Amino acid sequence: MSDSVLQASNEQRRRLNHEADVVVVGAGIFGCAAAFALAKQGRSVLLLERWLKEPDRIVGELLQPGGVSALEKLGLAHCLEGIDSITVKGYEVIYYGQGVEIPYPMNAGAANGDTQEYTNEKGGRPEGRAFHHGRFITQLRKACASQPNITIVETEVTDTVTSTHNPQVLGVVSRTLNPATGEKEDDFYFGQLTIVADGYASKFRKQYIGKSPIVKSKFYALELIDCPLPSPNHGTVVLGDAAPVLLYQIGTHETRALIDVPEHCPTASVEVGGVRGHMRNVILPSLPKQVQPCFEKALEDGKIPRSMPNSFLPPTTQLEKGIVILGDAMNMRHPLTGGGMTVAFNDVVLLSRLLAPERIPNLGDTAAIQKAMKEFHWKRKRLSSIINILAMALYSLFAANDRQLKSLQKGCFEYFQKGGNCIDGPVGLLAGIIRQPFILFYHFFAVAFLSIWIVISDTVGGLLGLWKFPVAIEQSLLVFWKACVVIFPFIFSEMRS
Repeated sequence: MSDSVLQASNEQRRRLNHEADVVVVGAGIFGCAAAFALAKQGRSVLLLERWLKEPDRIVGELLQPGGVSALEKLGLAHCLEGIDSITVKGYEVIYYGQGVEIPYPMNAGAANGDTQEYTNEKGGRPEGRAFHHGRFITQLRKACASQPNITIVETEVTDTVTSTHNPQVLGVVSRTLNPATGEKEDDFYFGQLTIVADGYASKFRKQYIGKSPIVKSKFYALELIDCPLPSPNHGTVVLGDAAPVLLYQIGTHETRALIDVPEHCPTASVEVGGVRGHMRNVILPSLPKQVQPCFEKALEDGKIPRSMPNSFLPPTTQLEKGIVILGDAMNMRHPLTGGGMTVAFNDVVLLSRLLAPERIPNLGDTAAIQKAMKEFHWKRKRLSSIINILAMALYSLFAANDRQLKSLQKGCFEYFQKGGNCIDGPVGLLAGIIRQPFILFYHFFAVAFLSIWIVISDTVGGLLGLWKFPVAIEQSLLVFWKACVVIFPFIFSEMRS
């Protein structure tokens, strides 16, 4: 049977019988990329999405160089074009008004032996991209629609279909709008493998993973118009007495401001004006002077800013038969470092390799799928563990709310000020370029020891302050203990299966 005849036959099976090799639930970042990658391998794919209109979200707007590299491998790099996306060259960290520029490092991946995992088709210094999330998703969906092996269906998946003979998922149940009646009707879609990628608010996570995300803060969003950033084409992180603020350009005229508001934040309580009062009274004065007029103007509309929960969900090995839960439904980290999409696209690159037809000809082979998913769980950690741990650890430091964390925050900023490998290493990890967890461990504790040195120097002062040395030692031990408390729980969460 010729390829064209086979494609036509599979298309008919998908349209009429609702059958395919793979059913993908969710046409978001992970779902679209996975559907496209598997379809390119010749798999027949049903891509199900409850709402095919352009989404309007306030996260998933910054793609690190490691994510751009993965898009290139998947053949989806063209989705970054034609959406008014902005080149990102690194970060600017502003600590109590003092700034340090942190560009993406040249050849950091090659220097650390990661030339196979991180590639840069354009050459030169690595670059990320920032954009309106919905426009990017629309491009990904167009790419999927152009694939003859994919059929996209607008339908709301409500449950899975399980075999009565053994506990194996055979497909999904959904509710689809009948244009003739205007009513939603039950529908069924069947596949040898079901991939669920229904996002941070997954309805299937509890059923198949049994874990719930931990939420300690929310990002509230404003859109600033024609805002002059301190360092153009750089993401800006503003640190001060409040939790961190992120600023990054997402279009020619639009800049996203994300304000982290921890749970039970006293300056955001209703009595003192709520979140808007917190933004006006606490955040606005801490921002760079050139940003303040645009920020204040964005607050004038009187609306409550949109928000998203900042979630942490450690990864889980997928061993269910016939179904895997992936993307944000399976693993999340604080979006402070903008690593979510980079993890997702690299996960798809790895997944497509492990499920390739030459390795697993029949996706109904549940034993082979389970073996592949065990391998997936551990191999993905070279990148995902770094981004997960770094995001959560940096957030702890940047949202410092006690004396020891404030010391570590100051040490982190002064570490960046040293330049050289003190910025190339950390930003190379954050960008998804360096994929060696030990390098993260090294830089984190280098920051901790610098923080301890600063504590001792500030406490003792000079020779006249030597009598304070025992106090300095006590404070140093507390800072070191806090550093361990910050990072080791996240390391241990990544070591579990």
